[in-house]
Amino acid sequence: MTQKFVVSDEKMEELIHSYCRDYTALARLGRFDPITGRDEEIDQVVLILLQKGRKNAVLQAPAGVGKTALVVGLAQTVVREAVPDYLKNARVLEIDLASMAAGTESISEFQGRFIPLCKAVAERYHDPSYPKMIMFIDEMHTIMPSCLGSSYKGLSEVLKPYLTVGDLHVIGATTLDEYRIYCAIDPAMDRRFQRVNLKVPNAEETLHILKALRPGYEKHHGITIPDEELDRVIKLTEEHLRRRFQPDKSIVMMDAACAYHVKNFGRGQTLTKDSVYYMISKEASLHKDALE
Repeated sequence: MTQKFVVSDEKMEELIHSYCRDYTALARLGRFDPITGRDEEIDQVVLILLQKGRKNAVLQAPAGVGKTALVVGLAQTVVREAVPDYLKNARVLEIDLASMAAGTESISEFQGRFIPLCKAVAERYHDPSYPKMIMFIDEMHTIMPSCLGSSYKGLSEVLKPYLTVGDLHVIGATTLDEYRIYCAIDPAMDRRFQRVNLKVPNAEETLHILKALRPGYEKHHGITIPDEELDRVIKLTEEHLRRRFQPDKSIVMMDAACAYHVKNFGRGQTLTKDSVYYMISKEASLHKDALE
């Protein structure tokens, strides 16, 4: 019997297991916190993926705003079956470039791992018996030839032929400046991606996100997190961690304050303002009294 694909199903699954994180599989297992506040951007990405031509998206936002979280949200949307038929049962796969590059001694050896994965996904693209596979590449600028010092530079040249014929769905993530410096200067790549800009959540939107995440953190730490401490975390991070962005800085500080409280007072308690003040003062290199 003639083999249907150059890369067999078994080999493809081996490559995915070795070099990818299957976000949809993890979402089915409940491994992610709920993603809120990104419905509009997820809808934009879905619209891009449904197109016949320029069906690849690049997420642009500063670090900490939630580019990866949006892709997790897309995977959760797929798992809920809240997507058009075209994307039902789709697989959202983050390419782990670090794992792929580990142990390789040359660019060609590294690309020798990447190419079979691309080929496996691409040759199944037009087969309706296979779900669509969406490849997510974080820090997308690092695959561009102009990104000197990156172990992954030049990988974009491997992607281009597949993007040209339209046999892949790719979501990239990078900052606005990094895209402009490294990606936009390559017209062939730039015209194959549609940009999705993620805005930085304001205090009210960040509070909504923290409230959605709170049950998971309360379960993990075994403590209660009152509304007023969520408000306090947001207010203090806005005032004293200005170089970082919401919602990441508030999520990190909420988690750290909970951990500090459990370490000193044990589980079964309620998070107090002293624990919040302590962790944010430590992060901001300020005396605790300066925050009050």
